[in-house]
Amino acid sequence: MGHDRRPDRLRHLLPGRQRGPAQPVDETGDSAGGLLGFAVAAACVGALTGLTAATFRLALADADSWRERLTRSAHGHGALGLLLVVLGCAVSTALAAALVRRVEPHAEGSGIPHVEAVVEGRAGPGRFRILPVKYVGGLLAIGGGGLALGREGPSVQMGSTVAAVVSSLLRRSRSDLRLLVAAGAAAGLATAFNAPIAGGVFVLEELLKSFHPRATIATLVASAAGFAVAAPLAGGAPDFHVPRMDDPSLASAPWVLVVGLVTGLLGVLYNRAVLAGLHRVDASRWPPEARAAVIGAVVGAVAWWGPHLVGGGDHLTQDALLGHGSLLVVVGVLALRFVLGVVSYAALTPGGLFAPMLVLGSDCGLLVGLVAVQVSPGTAPPPAALALVGLAAFFTATVHAPVTGLVLATELTGSTNQLFPMLGACAVALLVAVVLRSRPVYDLLTDRATARAVA
Repeated sequence: MGHDRRPDRLRHLLPGRQRGPAQPVDETGDSAGGLLGFAVAAACVGALTGLTAATFRLALADADSWRERLTRSAHGHGALGLLLVVLGCAVSTALAAALVRRVEPHAEGSGIPHVEAVVEGRAGPGRFRILPVKYVGGLLAIGGGGLALGREGPSVQMGSTVAAVVSSLLRRSRSDLRLLVAAGAAAGLATAFNAPIAGGVFVLEELLKSFHPRATIATLVASAAGFAVAAPLAGGAPDFHVPRMDDPSLASAPWVLVVGLVTGLLGVLYNRAVLAGLHRVDASRWPPEARAAVIGAVVGAVAWWGPHLVGGGDHLTQDALLGHGSLLVVVGVLALRFVLGVVSYAALTPGGLFAPMLVLGSDCGLLVGLVAVQVSPGTAPPPAALALVGLAAFFTATVHAPVTGLVLATELTGSTNQLFPMLGACAVALLVAVVLRSRPVYDLLTDRATARAVA
């Protein structure tokens, strides 16, 4: 598994020097029977993805609970307990990195850049073993190691792998394969967050960059089928609860614009920090397993002092959306999770970026809300409302997908009366990112994968 072999193993994913411009997906018309068969194939992809992603989500929740219980119980053993927690996180993270390096390198990281390359026709769908490596590696890295990564990246890539298998079995065309891969990604995201509309919209807005009827049918059918299969297993209620909020007023508009400005700047900084961390890793001569073990040990030390601060961070997002926290605590959590997210992604284990973004965005909005209450208590919007606005705006700044950000925030919380301030904050955040010439994070990650293949 030496360094000189890695480019060969990546060549079928990103063809390196022979890569041409992205090939458009063939979305020409089809007969009624052919379109019906295509829709059935998309439904099969969605159902199988929903089953896979739902069991992954449940297993990850169990692994998180198991890690937190062990960490808390280890406090009764003093320094030995600390050593065991640090060692356990280090070993778990190293095992996840070893799976990626030695079994399937394309299971590294989020997986969404891989899916994007397949959809654009610049890559093959990869091998089926992406799915088990992503599944087991994600449980080890996020559940066992406590890395600040999300479940949505593995779910998306597992969905695309399911789609490739279904497409092969049903002998679909190459253009259908690419659309079904996108559909599998939509089903994976829908299941990961109980957000079927956001799953379809993200794929149409970010991956396909098209709302053509054929593409829309594939993504929405698969997303709906995945959600329908997953709901009885993982539940279909919104992931987060928010307090009842009054309708927004124009008096709160300045604070909404501040949220957009702050999240825009933070999103640009986050994208650059993630890429800087990956460039540092690429230049390192350390074995990936050793590097991952060190990162896991650092995360284990953080978990010893604050078990709730590591992992995907859903409970941190929930606290922010309830308006809980003081200025000092929120600043500390925001700074820690920013660094922890960048460091965790640099471990090159399976894990996504969405969930860490939700923590940063909601905490950023909450921070502005807490300041607003101190500065203008009479006109300031509730901190919980600005936390929801920040969640959507930060996602928009990093991914450059404002429609997905709005829909995702709405589906995650079931709250609809904050759409107007979310829209304003997302517009400002995207404007900041564009003015500062910050590219979408997934485009940056795809370019990195291409550069490594060429190297």
